[in-house]
Amino acid sequence: MTASPAPDPVDAITAQWAVVRPDLDTVPMAVFGRVYRLTHAMAERMDRAYAPFGISRGEFDVLATLRRSGEPYTLSPRQLSATLMLTTGGMTGRLDKLERAGLLSRNPDPHDRRALRVTLSERGLEIVDGAVTAGLAVQREALEAALDEREAEQLAGLLRKLLGATGA
Repeated sequence: MTASPAPDPVDAITAQWAVVRPDLDTVPMAVFGRVYRLTHAMAERMDRAYAPFGISRGEFDVLATLRRSGEPYTLSPRQLSATLMLTTGGMTGRLDKLERAGLLSRNPDPHDRRALRVTLSERGLEIVDGAVTAGLAVQREALEAALDEREAEQLAGLLRKLLGATGA
């Protein structure tokens, strides 16, 4: 029999609500409060994992999107913006910084001279491959500290189901 996990700050919050508003069902608060706290805790860990590669999480997202697109690791700025849910202004800032660092290049689209194509450089490929390995190690460590493989797969499925229900 597995011991129950120790109470956490979310338990304290829901307990306080139970005292002052016993009529409330705080299960949604417990779920989303933990998802929110987990997101922030892992964001800090991911920042530390990517720092040795000289990139931020946002910059990693751009490089990883290009990498996942497959050879020749090229997308339009519009495709990148849509995938990352960024405004064109936000995307331009990231692309400027990554281009200055030599991790990608922007070139005219050979089929539409009004458009650009963003391409991952060799150095960008090396950086993103190292960063994704480091990031996955951090994520795996967090999962394995609390869940076995079956539980991790079950959680992934439950979160997929919840995310789908939100329309996100």
